[in-house]
Amino acid sequence: MNANFFFDRAVKSLDRFQYDKALKYFRKAVEYEPDNPVNHCNVAGILSEMGDYKGSNEVLQHILHKVDSSMTECHFYMANNYANMGLFEEAEHALVTYLEEDSAGQFLDEAQELMELLHYELNRPTKVNRIKSREGMVEHERARELLEEGKFAQAVKLLEEIVKDRPDFLAARNNLALAYYYTGRFNKAKQTIEEVLEQEPGNLHGLCNLAIFFQHEGNHEQSHRLVDMLSVTVPFHQEHLFKLATTMGILGKHDSAYSHFRRLLKDEEYNSDPSLYHYTAVAACNSGYYEAAASYWRQSKKLDPGSVIPDFYLAQLQQRKKTGMKVMKVSYHYHLPFEEQFKRWEQEGEMMTEEAKRNPLIRSSFFWALRHGDPHIKLQVIRTLELIADDEVRHALQSFLQEPDEDATLKDAARLVLQQLESKKNRIQDSQADIKTKEVLPDWHPDWQKVVDTAFENMDKRSDLFWKRELETLWSGFLSRLYPDIPNIRNTSGWAAALEYITAKMRGRAYTYEEVASRYGISSSTVRRYARKIDQVFENKDQSDDNFCPFTENI
Repeated sequence: MNANFFFDRAVKSLDRFQYDKALKYFRKAVEYEPDNPVNHCNVAGILSEMGDYKGSNEVLQHILHKVDSSMTECHFYMANNYANMGLFEEAEHALVTYLEEDSAGQFLDEAQELMELLHYELNRPTKVNRIKSREGMVEHERARELLEEGKFAQAVKLLEEIVKDRPDFLAARNNLALAYYYTGRFNKAKQTIEEVLEQEPGNLHGLCNLAIFFQHEGNHEQSHRLVDMLSVTVPFHQEHLFKLATTMGILGKHDSAYSHFRRLLKDEEYNSDPSLYHYTAVAACNSGYYEAAASYWRQSKKLDPGSVIPDFYLAQLQQRKKTGMKVMKVSYHYHLPFEEQFKRWEQEGEMMTEEAKRNPLIRSSFFWALRHGDPHIKLQVIRTLELIADDEVRHALQSFLQEPDEDATLKDAARLVLQQLESKKNRIQDSQADIKTKEVLPDWHPDWQKVVDTAFENMDKRSDLFWKRELETLWSGFLSRLYPDIPNIRNTSGWAAALEYITAKMRGRAYTYEEVASRYGISSSTVRRYARKIDQVFENKDQSDDNFCPFTENI
């Protein structure tokens, strides 16, 4: 007779619901193998089944203190016993200890249920500093959010730390590859994906990302090989199915993407998402199934009635019918095309709203278009990024300047925006140091506004809304530097022409004094004189109050 003999007897007794006998046999097994923590756990389990929660916890504490302190699941068992005894504070303490010390996570789902019970009983949420079995998961989720918000540089930094601490965390490594890709570090992205596939050759996310990377670098042989493999892949998990569907769409295999998106729509967890109906509609449209596409966009409209996106594409389908267009190709991005979005902002007479600046879809699509859009799209994006003006924008533009194959004109535009951002940053610092340089005036006189209105009426028709706002900002900054000693403004056309000339110069557009003067009906020397006055005021911004001399003449 040994421990195994009594263990078998105990199990047979349990099958017959003979708990007293089972407890006796498990205790005999402990006598034969006192250093085996499993035997002790069996005793604790039987005691708990018999309602002796206190006795069960005494055995569990003995295991942790005397037998094997690595048996962290004992804390979970103790939490359940305490809860059954109505000792909810003690149950919470044991549960938190389990979550923070257990690396296997065998009872994570059950722990979540117990946590909800404790929340109800204690009338407060349970505070858990970290979940050891999900170490890196919280950080990874934050990194994913950063990627979705277009904050790729921050995402890279966080994901690099996660991968360093957990080299086998393949999801983090896949997302790190994407973050490298979005920031233009293509070789690093490819190398990271290869590291994923070395550990797990069949990793679907890695294979999908690699196929996109091959297409980007024009490696058609490798790209076709992977596409052939992915085309016959039928994922079981919905997350894998979504990844494959989007990848096939990006690779131009719209029929395959359409099939996968339709499968996703049959899942109740996904079929209430308006963006998924948009993706399905795009795949249908790009495959030539226009009636089906219209149906999916109408469903997207029902789920997201406030969105203008479905209406825009439905109108495009109607236009296709009228014009007899045979093929209509659209983007999978769940937002309006760039040209349409810019047009609407201008028609509404507004700049990009704060909400739009924070919108992760818009931000990430801007950064994507900066890398992969057509030249005219890239130019529009570069100008628009000046309105967002945060550290991610600076990093994106600086990375853009390092691309050897980018057009020189686009790089000049990017440099100009970076200069504007730096200038704006300096102006903010100046305003904090010297009240005279504050670009906020207590009153705005009609004569000052008349200069702006005159400029808007006469400006080059190629000047967009963003340029007009820059001119208005320049005028406000000029006046604020003179305040409170601002003289009368009389030559409205002269000031307006000078403002247009300087704004164009700041934007890299080559105007002559004569060209600007002709639009305003004044002499070129007048434009030059007023432009020089504006320049002089801004050049003097670093002088002290004692050395600063505002104009004394009537202007």
